[in-house]
Order: sequence, then C-alpha cells, then structure tokens
Amino acid sequence: MNTARPRRPAARADFEIAIICALPIEADAVDALFDHHWDDDGAPYDKAAGDPNAYSTGAIGRHNVVLAHMPGMGKASAAAVAANCRASFPNIKLALVVGVCGVVPFRPGGSGGTAETVLGDVIVSDGVVQYDLGRRLPEQFVPKDTLLDTLGRPNTEIRALIAKLRGLRSRKMLQAKMAGYMDLLRGEPELAAAYPGAAQDKLFEATYRHVRDGMSCEECGCDGKLVPRTRLEQGDGQPAVHFGLIASGDTVMKSGKDRDDIAREAGVIGFEMESAGVWDISPCVVIKGACDYADSHKAKAWQRYAAATAAACMKAFLGYWAPSMPGSPPLPEQPAGPWFLVPYIENKTFIGRESILKQLQQQLLGPALQSRTALFGLGGVGKTQIALAYTYWLQRTNPEVSVFWVHASNAQRFRQAYASIAQECQVPGYDNPKKDVLLLVKAWLERKERGRWLMVLDNADDMQLFFGPHVGPANASSSSHEESLGRYLSECPHGAILVTTRNKQVGSRLTKGKRPIEVGKMDEGETDQLLRARFDGINVTSSESSALSSRLEHLPLALVQAAAFIQENTITVGQYLELLDSSDQDLVDLLSKEFETDARDLETPRAVAETWILSFEQIQRQNAFAGELLSLMSLLDRQAIPLDFLSRYRKQQQDQEARGEMQLTAALGVLKAFSFVVEEKDHGLDMHRLVQLVTRKWLVKKGRMRHFAGQALLAVSHCYPFGRYDNWAVCSAYLAHAYAVLGGEGTGSRDEKAGKATLLHSVAGFFNSRGQWKDAERFQLEAVELREEVFGWEHPDTLSSMANLASTYRKQGRWEGAEKL
Repeated sequence: MNTARPRRPAARADFEIAIICALPIEADAVDALFDHHWDDDGAPYDKAAGDPNAYSTGAIGRHNVVLAHMPGMGKASAAAVAANCRASFPNIKLALVVGVCGVVPFRPGGSGGTAETVLGDVIVSDGVVQYDLGRRLPEQFVPKDTLLDTLGRPNTEIRALIAKLRGLRSRKMLQAKMAGYMDLLRGEPELAAAYPGAAQDKLFEATYRHVRDGMSCEECGCDGKLVPRTRLEQGDGQPAVHFGLIASGDTVMKSGKDRDDIAREAGVIGFEMESAGVWDISPCVVIKGACDYADSHKAKAWQRYAAATAAACMKAFLGYWAPSMPGSPPLPEQPAGPWFLVPYIENKTFIGRESILKQLQQQLLGPALQSRTALFGLGGVGKTQIALAYTYWLQRTNPEVSVFWVHASNAQRFRQAYASIAQECQVPGYDNPKKDVLLLVKAWLERKERGRWLMVLDNADDMQLFFGPHVGPANASSSSHEESLGRYLSECPHGAILVTTRNKQVGSRLTKGKRPIEVGKMDEGETDQLLRARFDGINVTSSESSALSSRLEHLPLALVQAAAFIQENTITVGQYLELLDSSDQDLVDLLSKEFETDARDLETPRAVAETWILSFEQIQRQNAFAGELLSLMSLLDRQAIPLDFLSRYRKQQQDQEARGEMQLTAALGVLKAFSFVVEEKDHGLDMHRLVQLVTRKWLVKKGRMRHFAGQALLAVSHCYPFGRYDNWAVCSAYLAHAYAVLGGEGTGSRDEKAGKATLLHSVAGFFNSRGQWKDAERFQLEAVELREEVFGWEHPDTLSSMANLASTYRKQGRWEGAEKL
C-alpha cells in the first residue's frame, strides 16, 4: 500500500510520538495500522542504558512513531514504561495510551437528554481522574482532592486539538476516517476485528451481579433484566467517539453500582488502569475502545473489536496532529501511485481455477485497455478467492497498474471503501465534508494521469443497490436506496472493473450486457489438491478425498469448512463422512459450523449455510415471489421439478391476478441467476442438494415450514393425474415429488387433508395399473381414512376410494375384504 511518509529518523531523538499499549491485542491493532515499519529496514534503534522496554518503530501518516509494549497492566507498570520511553526517546511531544476500557453506559447529554455509550465506541480523554487515590476508612473511601494530589489538565496544544475535534464537522470526519481504517483491520483475519453484533451487547441493571467468576454470562446463565438502548435499536453498528474524563486506577472496575456512583461524583465516562501512570510523565491523550460496561459482566468477545476501534481512532487522531520537529519534510500534495489497496494478504493455499484466471488475464486490461468482467456463481464457490489471486498476479506482472478493492455488499461498505481510497491516495477534496467522496473518487480515477487501474467490486449482489428501486418486478421489496451506486463506477479507457457476484443478473448489468464468467464446482483433481493442502500432513486416501468431495458437491467453501472441522475436532475423514451420512439434519448442522479461513471478508458469514441464507435474504428483497418458489421447491424432490407445479402454486395464491406467466418467468430467472436452480432442457428444474437442505433450515428459522409444506402438497395433488396406463410416464415422473410432499407436515387444514387424500388416491391408481398391489393397497387405505374424516363415508370421493380399494383386494384374491367394502 503506497502512502507518503516522513524520512527514516536518523536517531531516537527524531521521534516525537509515543504509543503505549498494555495488552498484546491492543499493540497488534496499532501495529497493523503502521504505514511503514522502520524496524524492517535494518537494525532496530538502540535504547538508553537500563531501559527494559520493548519497542516497535515506524511511520503513521506524516509522523514517526514508537510503540512501547507494556509487560503488564496497571498504572505502576505504565509509569515505568513511560519514564523509560522518555529516557530513550527524549523529544516525545505526545504520548497516546491506546487500548480497551470499561465505560459508563449513560451520562447527561445536551438539552437535558441522555447520551449513550455502547460497546465498541471510543473514549478520547480531556482529563484523567485517579479515582482510587485516597484513604480507606472503616466505613467509607475518601478520595484525595488537593491540588498536589490530582492529575493536571492537558497542555494547551492538546486542549486546542480536542476542542477542534469535539466540533460537529471534525467529529464526523474523525469517525469517517476511523471507518476506513477499520476496513483495513477487518482485512487481517488474525486480528478478529469484526463487529460482534448488537445481540452480543448486553447491559444488565447495575445491581445485578455476575453469577460466577471465570465464566461467560452464557456459560454461567446470567439472566438478569437487560437495559434497553436506543443506539442498538437503530442498528447502524458504527462506533462513535466520546470526549470526556477517564477514571484510572490500579484495580479493574467490576461493580455497576460503584461505576455509576463514581460517574455521578467525578463526571467520568470510562474506567481503565494505565493513563494515571503516564499522565504526569509526557503530554498525554488516552484513546480507549469500550469492551465492557465496567461491571461484573466482562465481555471477552468485545476485546479485539474494541482494541481495533481504538487503534483506528488513534490513526485518525494523528491525522490532525501537526508535526513540530524541525526538518520534517512536508507531505506532497498527492502521492503519485501506483497503489495496491487490497485488504487481504495473498492466499498461498489457492489452487486450480486456471481456465478462469486465464480468461481474466485475457479480458481485463488487455490491448483495448477498457473492460468490465464479472464472476458469478453460488455463494462459497470461490469467486473472491479467484479475484484475489488475479490481483496478486497482476501486481507481480504489471506493477505499474493500481489495484483498488471495494466491498459492495451494501451502500455503507461501498462508501467506506471509496472514502479509504480517497484518504490513502489523498484525492483532492477528500477532507472537505461538503464534497461527495463517491463523485470525487469517480472523477479522480477517470483522469488520464492516474495511469492504468483495476477495481475489484466484491460481493455486488444487490440489483436495487446499483440500479435503483425501479428495477425488478412490481412485487419486489419496497425498500429503496437513496442512490443508485452504479453511477459512481468510473468509465475510462485506462481502467477496468472486476465484479464478483452471486447474482448473474447484476453481473450482466454491471458489465453492460457482457456475459459473466460462471464459477462452477471444482473438478475432482482440484478438490483433491485443495483438501490435501488444507489437511496439512493428515494422511488422506484418494478414495476418502473423492468421497468427501462428492458428498459436499465439490464446493470449495464446504470442503474448507470440512477440513477445518476435522482438524479442530481431531477426527478422521472417515468419521466425518459418517457424520455426513447420519442424517440430513446432521449435514445441515455441519454446514452451519463457523470456521476461519484465509482471505475471507470478516463481515461475511463464516459458515456455508449462513452464506446461502444471506443469498436467500437477498432474493427475498429483489423478488419476493422468487423467494416463495425457492421455499416451495425445497420441499419437493430436488431433481426434475416440473414447471406445472410452480404454475399451479401461482394460481393457488390469493393475488393470482397479479402473478402471470411473466412474473413466474422473472422469478425463476432470479433463482437461476443466483445458481440455486438449473433448468434442464428435458426434465424441468434441478436444485442443488445442499441448497435444498439449507433452504429447509431457513424455513424452519422463519416459521414458514408448515405453510410451504401444505402449499407444495396442494400443488402436486392438483397436478398428479389418476394412474392409468395412458399416463404412466407422467405418473412415474411425478412420483418422487409425491413421496416428498406426502412425507411432509403441513398446517393440517381441511383443504390440505382433502388434497392429500386426492394425491394418495391418484398414486394408488398408478400402482394398481402397474400390478403393484401391496403399494396400491397401502396408499388407498390411507386415502379412504382421510376422505372419510374430511367428507364422511357417504361422499362420492370416499365411495370412489373404497371401490378402488375393493378392486385391489379382488385382484389379490382377497374376496372377504372386498365384500366388506
């Protein structure tokens, strides 16, 4: 990644920024945002005599910085580290204490309201209160508050910058820059910087104590009343920055009641353990991410995310801090490029897909110097991995070509990616909040002096996001977008765009009608190579590799997930195959297991099943009728699904007048575009087996399984003809679907029971005409029972079934049974 930076310092005296972190996860997040590591260029800088500290040196923006790694937590350790750092680096002008803290969830806000802090938000200090300094009397604790005992306020330069950043415009810019840096951190899998989700952000009432130390709330069963938060209900998941007093002490604050009492008395908004030790040694700003609510319910799941938000805020903060060292070279107005802004390291285990990579090499940035190409296929089939492999090939073979990676799953991530490009490349006007960063980047890319570039538009699945709410059928989701993002994609002779999408229709539109490249299943040789690379030393026979690949439909993500499960649980491939074979539910459970893998966006689902459920939700938004058809088909046999069943379902609905054949064709087009169904010329539609199972799981989760089971039964019942010699072919073709719906459990309505009885009667007729008397008898007996229950024994349909059953008995020579009927 190219960025302008200062020259390598000649000596320790040339450093003016120190960053102090107590925990390795805090230091890792800070270190990941270095623009350059001076330690990589040669021997590390020496230290003053007697300095035991460990340091990392580098550049962040236009600053040379030294990162001090603390050996442990607490203000005494922090004071020693800060003092030794000051001895080795004597010209430090600013010390930043960066890491995680506990926060006060509510505090007085403007206009008499209440301000909220949620987990992941960042606290920036404008002062430090040493809350545990005082006298412990038998009946109470009395804090010291004399002038000599309290920590002073920040120096004038720090106070001036804090005042600026409190302003509306600067605070918005600070948070926007943070979002861009968070994108970079999320691209490093080992940092685990993904947002844990609002559901994991739990605030218990202050008086409710954690049930058992050393265990999570889930493990020990904390079930106290939760306090509702407006911020979480809004659901944006973006960290906010709060300025205020930090409480610092030698003990971890684990009492909600004490937290609130101290907050009211001292006006603090967060609690931590290091800043009091640094405050009087160097000019200091504390930047801490909220990882818990300073109560007994500590939330380990939030520590890495909070460390990442603090590090992102630190880098954004330094963007406003003016260097004061004499002789520091000014930043150029704009870096010259080329740039390689790809958030993932190269996947060294990538194998195969040579024919697709060859197509990309021929189509993108070829002699015409202008191209848009799309890769489409089922979620988890490896589209992003192919795009990543191509970008690193391009970097090696054409280093003069800039590469930009844009996450395109939603508008927010698209805008964040453009903002990161603008900031990293210092696009003129990027720091002006009145400018539209999308238009700035589009125009900047189209300028001739940019040179050749490639943009990867990853996970561009949402038709309406790129082309507006007017596209799609009339019954599509009514949710609209403020803007159609397609208009912000640059078009120029020196640039190219590579789209990855699950939706072939989106890929076709984004490439101006050019046929997208389909990414299908791997072949036998490729899956064998993939598994052997992933098993890393585990002995796997060719037959085991072949069997596992076959069971998982040669789908790369499913195979990688299987390999991860086998290694994590120390089982053999044979044992895993037994799990796959035990039941459909076990198979779905295995597909739902989360796992880690290289070069995969941390904000996307970590399991095959969840990846497809994300696609189901996208289909629902784009075309609600397509979602209904997918649900219906999942309850039929997965092969040779007749279009007659789907047409019948369309007619069964109350709004059938609004759903003509054109709507059916459009809905099926969406399902085919997402690769969930394939139309065979000779025998209707086929559905991917694993997709079918996951769709059923989705229906259970949505509480819609019984409804669609009933609808599928009615559709097949209406279409299945009464078995006679002249319609054997149709009866035989529909038989597997009849078995599928008869084994389901619908709503139990009278219509469904009547439809089931009709289907049983028709299937029995088919077996009767073929001389399969036992099968005919079994189906006809159930038909008689159901028709008698629904219509009564005198109804013509009941009598018809009884007559057919009697005929079956006679053909078997069972005259007594026939006479009774």
